[in-house]
Amino acid sequence: MNWCAEAPVARPRIFLSQPLEAQAQQLLAAWADLVLGTEIAPADRLSVLAACDGAVTMVSDRLDAAAFETLRASRLKIVANYAVGYDNLDLPAATAAGIWLSNTPDVLSQATAEMAWALLLSLARRVPEGDQLVRAGQWCGWSPDQLLGHTISGKTLGLIGAGRIGQCMAALSQGFGLNILYFSRQLRPDFEARYQARWLPLDDLLRQCDLLSLHLPGGDETHHLLNAERLALLQPHCLLVNTGRGTSIDEAALVTALQQGRLAGAALDVYEFEPAVSAALRALPNVVLTPHLGSATHEARRAMARCCLNNLQAVWQGLPPPQALNQPLPL
Repeated sequence: MNWCAEAPVARPRIFLSQPLEAQAQQLLAAWADLVLGTEIAPADRLSVLAACDGAVTMVSDRLDAAAFETLRASRLKIVANYAVGYDNLDLPAATAAGIWLSNTPDVLSQATAEMAWALLLSLARRVPEGDQLVRAGQWCGWSPDQLLGHTISGKTLGLIGAGRIGQCMAALSQGFGLNILYFSRQLRPDFEARYQARWLPLDDLLRQCDLLSLHLPGGDETHHLLNAERLALLQPHCLLVNTGRGTSIDEAALVTALQQGRLAGAALDVYEFEPAVSAALRALPNVVLTPHLGSATHEARRAMARCCLNNLQAVWQGLPPPQALNQPLPL
């Protein structure tokens, strides 16, 4: 069965807010008729969305309570978010509007953890600076004090967030002989036993870590979790990495800490006002900045598309989506 009350149709109509990686998009196009959001004027997107059976949205697409109220009792029955985080979607409003929400857990954890490690190593060993030096034709040969960085091995790594991505981060750290500290809302005995990790209150963790990696969702609970007061607790030699959500750090306070030498460096893949990145942050020499590439591998993006497809197909068949975030209320 399909979800349409009127005469059955052969293929669902799916709103795709942005084009996907080629093979990922082919997965969806083989099953559904796709409506590309990039070909629709922003003012018309909500009405087009209402005329679709399902939607695939990105973390940059915001659907608030007003949007879901407009979509109530429309043709739309599911919004499949092409991400793990879903702070871009108003979950209670979607539930009240009778619309399923789903996400893509598990399949991008490894890729995001690898990105966090790439950022950490690039920051510690000043890889972007070296790359720029060579490309500019300014490298004059080896010298004993050129672009000295920091050794990672044997240091203390603090993880804020010990969910799927945080645990992958810990697994990848094993070869570096790191002492692992973590903070999360709940204790994780299995995680502690597997990685010899130790839970600490957040402020204590910040005081003790040499390396700090954030793996947090967005939302009010994590907004500015690292504010000026908490950034001041970090040791001056600490290196900070964020591949979670930019809103978890007070970006202005971070810039000040870096400018004043109270923090050795930061590597960021996400930003507080993304995609805007402040000029002050871009001007700093002790930062590595990337454009939200955490899950940006062919393998991860194809797996994310498969998750979305599975969720869309389930609802089309009258079943709950496998990665459901809610249970819609009957209208």
